[in-house]
Amino acid sequence: MTIELFAHPFSSYCQKALIAFYENRIPFSYRMLEEGGVADELASLWPMRRFPVLRENGRVVIEASIIVEYLQAYHPGPVRLVPDDPALSVEVRMLDRFFDNYVMTPQGRFVYDALRPAEHRDPYGVEEARKMLDTSYAWLDERMRDRTWAAGETFSLADCAAAPSLFYADWTHRIPERYEHLLAYRSRLLARPSSARAVDEARRFRHYFPLGAPDRD
Repeated sequence: MTIELFAHPFSSYCQKALIAFYENRIPFSYRMLEEGGVADELASLWPMRRFPVLRENGRVVIEASIIVEYLQAYHPGPVRLVPDDPALSVEVRMLDRFFDNYVMTPQGRFVYDALRPAEHRDPYGVEEARKMLDTSYAWLDERMRDRTWAAGETFSLADCAAAPSLFYADWTHRIPERYEHLLAYRSRLLARPSSARAVDEARRFRHYFPLGAPDRD
């Protein structure tokens, strides 16, 4: 049975999973949440209604990181997104959590705040998110000084997380020009064919971005 992926191309976490599919050219049926009835079917599989969600042979897998791990376990390809080496795999997983928790989560605070009614806005929370992104940017710039990808010279799960995280974070709270190593890394991610494909598929939905998608990337 073909893998089904319930996803939306403009979602950062969906892009994270899609990059893994595209890296290893894994075929799947795209259950696009813009299509009639798909959102209701998703809700029947996962009542939290969060995506992406993978379904194959009756098994339902939630959360982008776990979907990437599932693909490696059951549909392995030439690109090993989680290294076999135990020490390196720990680093990759650690960085995957870093990008989700300390880049994408604060970036999302800006977006969710913009979607709220004016009387329910949270300027304090947004300011705290801004500070977190500033700290993350500084740490990442130093880390990327002497490496190509997040965990070294091999593209991994961590980079699947980094690509959409840094893509949207730079739209939301611009990465300062002084962080040249981080900006160069973001450019490498966007040039990677798997990431570029995910970005291109989402272009027609840029009007959804509540802060106003910049005329770049």
